[in-house]
Amino acid sequence: MIHHLKGKLTEKNPTHVIIECAGVGYFVNISLHTFSKLNDSENISIFTHLQVKEDSHTLFGFAEKSEREIFRLLLSVSGIGSSTARTMLSSLSPAQIRDAIASDDVPTIQSIKGIGAKTAQRVILDLRDKILKVYDIDEVSTPTNNTNKEEALSALEVLGFARRQAEKVVDKVLRQDPSLSVENIIKLALKNL
Repeated sequence: MIHHLKGKLTEKNPTHVIIECAGVGYFVNISLHTFSKLNDSENISIFTHLQVKEDSHTLFGFAEKSEREIFRLLLSVSGIGSSTARTMLSSLSPAQIRDAIASDDVPTIQSIKGIGAKTAQRVILDLRDKILKVYDIDEVSTPTNNTNKEEALSALEVLGFARRQAEKVVDKVLRQDPSLSVENIIKLALKNL
């Protein structure tokens, strides 16, 4: 119903902002992610989601369309309400949530306050296919021919690191020196994890 608001930022808090549009002040609930993205300039534009309930109309605001899409996907999961979805987006960035769902990373989702093992599994089960389709991800981990990289990633996974996080660090290490041995890749990656 209300796609976005463009107006004067009159108040900014970690949980909400007030935006004045044509003389009307809108109280908009936000996540910490959006709070960090909003600059303190007077004129801002924010994407919104209006939640209509029997007893209230609540407006949620997002700095990016991708965050709003993740929020809406989270709301579609049984047991996830708007406050839980907002907490999730305050704890992790939209990209981290997307990657955790796409790679079946239950511990990352479960690390969010108020999310138990069953809820984390339900989020992943319900949203994995939608996330892969919406973000046009074929498979999250891209296969490579670098056996040293694969061995290092396997070792890091055994040590308890999430594959996505480890892969980013290992890629960074290999960009600096592609001829590293497995041991050196692991050593350098551990310094950055």
